Amino acid sequence: SILTALTALGFEKPTPIQQQAIPHILSSDNDLVALAQTGTGKTAAFSLPVIQQIDPTKRSVQALILCPTRELCLQIMRDIETFIKFVKGVSVTAIYGGEFIGKQIKSLSAGVQIVVGTPGRVNDLLERGNLKLGDLQFLVLDEADEMLNMGFKEELDRILTFAPEKKQTLL
Repeated sequence: SILTALTALGFEKPTPIQQQAIPHILSSDNDLVALAQTGTGKTAAFSLPVIQQIDPTKRSVQALILCPTRELCLQIMRDIETFIKFVKGVSVTAIYGGEFIGKQIKSLSAGVQIVVGTPGRVNDLLERGNLKLGDLQFLVLDEADEMLNMGFKEELDRILTFAPEKKQTLL
């Protein structure tokens, strides 16, 4: 079903970052730091193998993707929505500041497996108890360097206190 979506999107062959990252994420639970220029397919490099490993029968958060801005958050969510178009039972939501929090809480309570969010709003929903990370398998920090440069270190550290010790971290 993922390949059907990729074919519909016109994907023909993986980029170098995808060739290296996808097999690692699928075959290992070791953490990964991947560096590549903007526009080289990093979102697909981490999200495709994560989607492949999501359990659609569990209605709990299994992957948390953190990013520095609302715009990037929405872009990643839209990309993942296209990748899961033909995958039954897997859903994604975006949580970020500047949007009505009630709508985001409702989305989380409906049961999603993939959450894309900004550190501030993720922390807020963790503190309120609306976002639970007990079944988290994947923690992705997209543009981790940018988040640190923007001063999100305390928020990231706080998020980690809610995450299980056993998870795969992808940067």
